[in-house]
Amino acid sequence: MKPTQLVIALTKGRILDEVLPLFEQANIIPAEDISKSRKLIFDTSLPNVKLMVIRGSDVPTYVEFGSADMGVVGKDLLLEHGSEEFYEPLDLKLAECRLMTAEPVNAKEVSGRLKVATKFTNIAKKYFAEQGQQIELIKLNGALELAPSMGLADAIVDIVDTGKTLTANGLEPRELIAHVSSRVIVNKASMKIKNSIIRDVLGKLRAAVENS
Repeated sequence: MKPTQLVIALTKGRILDEVLPLFEQANIIPAEDISKSRKLIFDTSLPNVKLMVIRGSDVPTYVEFGSADMGVVGKDLLLEHGSEEFYEPLDLKLAECRLMTAEPVNAKEVSGRLKVATKFTNIAKKYFAEQGQQIELIKLNGALELAPSMGLADAIVDIVDTGKTLTANGLEPRELIAHVSSRVIVNKASMKIKNSIIRDVLGKLRAAVENS
């Protein structure tokens, strides 16, 4: 990419649906309808800004290694990935939810190690270690709510929005680990090399957040 060109990595799915209107308020408008295209990189209304649309779990990696200068990603994925390698200058206050532990309603106390199912293994390990609790981690990528009822786990660590899915599966939220929302992250080298354009984009996004 040209040194004056800025690449912003966006997360597919729900976050994208909420982020694009905010970007539009900041006058960063994709040149074509992202939802109808199979492309992964898009020109925008700003000649030197491109948008890249990828999986949320890959956004921190693209930004860390400088393939994208900036990114928008959920705080849950930042906590899981570790965020020492980039700046996190702005909370977009979008896709807000909570990262929590959940257990079956009226669960009995577990003797021995608690079996915890989650896709957030680094977060779970750190959280339970801070509580002084020994756990056995079970990595799952989906349908976490099934794990306790099928005897695979005693508890789960997952994103909770309304909590309806937990209730439907006989679970209840217990401990709050973190409040989650969409954050802007910036590659450290890009912040030095492309400082003026990054500051300009951050300023536009900050104004859009304040006005929304």
